[in-house]
Amino acid sequence: MNHLGVDVGGSGVKGALVDTSTGELVGERVRIATPQPATPGAVAGVVASLSACWPPGAEGVEPSFGCTVPGVVKGGLIRTAANIDSQWLGCDAAALYGEAAGRPCRVINDADAAGLAEMRFGAGKDRPGTVAMVTLGTGIGTSLFVDGMLVPNTELGHLEMDGRDAELLASGAVRDVEHLGWKDWAKRVDRYLCHFNRLVWPDLLILGGGVSRKADKFLHYLKVEVEVVPARLRNEAGIIGAALLASGAAAPVV
Repeated sequence: MNHLGVDVGGSGVKGALVDTSTGELVGERVRIATPQPATPGAVAGVVASLSACWPPGAEGVEPSFGCTVPGVVKGGLIRTAANIDSQWLGCDAAALYGEAAGRPCRVINDADAAGLAEMRFGAGKDRPGTVAMVTLGTGIGTSLFVDGMLVPNTELGHLEMDGRDAELLASGAVRDVEHLGWKDWAKRVDRYLCHFNRLVWPDLLILGGGVSRKADKFLHYLKVEVEVVPARLRNEAGIIGAALLASGAAAPVV
């Protein structure tokens, strides 16, 4: 089954058709810059444009699609807006995206989507116990799995460090803005991960987000006392996880 997955990020909205039996992208990925300000209507317009690249009537394209949101999703409603416009609060994103695209849509937190993909096809596949994923991008996203079951909307990227939100100190975007070298940035990430580890005690920690493709630059600096591995699906994990959600093949929820 081929389902469309759309991943809404702070800098870009990415979409691709995914074979949800294998986790592989079918054809090319399409990316459109995230509109600024990223209001619900503006983002929905971009999602609709991406959706039109894979119309539901085309051969091999299932009608429903999945889409991520960088915030807590409860019953389709957006409950937090740390890195998106405050107009998203209380918005029914599934209805908004579905109406704009003219096809059924299901929505999920972006880090949870990435985690679903890594657990099904990537670094977390067949791993029992507690597995956590941390995405380092515009912010810090987290997803948590217990024996393969998702604990949704953990949002542990907002833990407090030095009296500040952790993602304001250790996200991938902070490294770029403050022009930090890999070693200096990795020290901040390590402090955050140590804090995270003391609260969650996972058996495996997967690092994802845009920087995962450069894991060799910083992974060896980390001293946190847990097995840490880079995401295998890298920046495509959110797309694949969103498509899994649309297919109904997503992991069960605790």
